[in-house]
Amino acid sequence: MLKYLFLLAGFVLLIKGADLFVEGSSAIARLLRIPSIIIGLTVVAFGTSMPEASVSITAALAGKNDLSLSNVVGSDIFNLLIVVGVSAVIHPMRVQTSVLKKDLPISIIIAVALLLMSIPSPYKGMKVSVLSRTEGCILLAAFVIYVAFTVREALKARKDAPVDASSENDPKKMSIPVTLLYVAVGIAGIVWGGDLVVDSASAIALTFGWSETFIGLTIVALGTSLPELVTSVVAARKGESDLSLGNAIGSNIFNILLVLGASAALHPIVVSPFTIYDTIFLTAASIITYLFAIQKADLDRREGAALIPLYVLFFIYIILR
Repeated sequence: MLKYLFLLAGFVLLIKGADLFVEGSSAIARLLRIPSIIIGLTVVAFGTSMPEASVSITAALAGKNDLSLSNVVGSDIFNLLIVVGVSAVIHPMRVQTSVLKKDLPISIIIAVALLLMSIPSPYKGMKVSVLSRTEGCILLAAFVIYVAFTVREALKARKDAPVDASSENDPKKMSIPVTLLYVAVGIAGIVWGGDLVVDSASAIALTFGWSETFIGLTIVALGTSLPELVTSVVAARKGESDLSLGNAIGSNIFNILLVLGASAALHPIVVSPFTIYDTIFLTAASIITYLFAIQKADLDRREGAALIPLYVLFFIYIILR
């Protein structure tokens, strides 16, 4: 019974920690006059990816590789099909040209790269594929390049953006010390929550004889994706479609490049055949989302509603296999 309570407590800490982190970081970004799409792709995406980072890196350090990899893949699939789908159903999303030309194609390229790394190949000299420390470092290097490019865009947008006088006098604007406190407390909650989730989820898996891959794709992936879902849904309800879509796409990019890159760099990750199939599904979901978005440079309610059943089919598949 205790392990279930610890799992629940871990999720609460993860979600509340991510919420505080996002609120504090977004407040700092607003003070710097960064556009909402850039905030979504960077600050908010990083904040909502912190639970995945905490769980996956903790799992990697503990040698629980299946949980580390399946958490990232499962979370990315959930982000594309449920987070984007539900947000589009609530409020149709206008997709900016920069997202169509850069961020969505990059998310597809990254998914394909992960798939290629996951497939056993002769040069690795083994039948079972392993994400090596070298490949982890390659992903981390790609993350640094992506962030540097995005930050350069943010600085350019900040330079061109007019000063909003109303924001200068916003009574809800937090002071710098308060925002830093939010960030610090948020990170603490995320790290502690991630540790609780990994330990309790692994204990539950052993109790029922479930694999860590199954736990990672279901309970852990859904739990660590709750910050993305909550953040994007709230943004969609407020009509902030840029923040909503940027959060989901940015989180997927961060999850593979930063979270999985750091996990593999710390401890090589053995890739199971099932994970390869899941990565194929992630790649297909990324392409479908892009094709929906590129048609009219938007994601309407009908397209959002079409994404949700795809996740239901995927969930049924991982339960039955």
